[in-house]
Amino acid sequence: MEKYIPTLKKKFKNEIIPTLKKEFAYTSEMQVPRLKKIVLNQGLGKATADKKIIKNAVGELSIIAGQKAVQTIAKNNISNFKLREHTPIGARVTLRKNRMYEFLERLLVVAMPRIKDFRGVSGKLDGQGNYTIGIEEQIIFPEIELDKIDNILGMNITFVTSAKTDEEGYALFKQFGFPFKK
Repeated sequence: MEKYIPTLKKKFKNEIIPTLKKEFAYTSEMQVPRLKKIVLNQGLGKATADKKIIKNAVGELSIIAGQKAVQTIAKNNISNFKLREHTPIGARVTLRKNRMYEFLERLLVVAMPRIKDFRGVSGKLDGQGNYTIGIEEQIIFPEIELDKIDNILGMNITFVTSAKTDEEGYALFKQFGFPFKK
């Protein structure tokens, strides 16, 4: 029985590595930037009043990611936001290895085309080759059942790479098929 390897992981090994190696004149495959992890994060300001929101968000994020999400906890007291230290204020999950590639493929092939009036994503990276997308509605993912949704929640998806510059990171994302705006 052959072990399952995600399609984008195969594409990375067989197509992206040789292309980037040639484009940036790397001498070794290990110099080629790679995707290290994908972090999905939801900040839930309303959760200070209603604890059920956190529980639902953790459940939905777990379904989207395919692995258990965890609560994020407030580190400081902030009176203006009615926030106490150690209060749950969000949900987060970090994906690595095969789950990361599977999620990336679902995001690019299934979820992004479902966004209303989608014209591509911004091509602005963080200065070190990492990229963050803000998604306004979790319902773009087909795993979420619309009947069971209480609140429409957004999320941030951060792609962490081993790239040293934005140029290398941008080239890597372009090869993966990110729909950047022209």
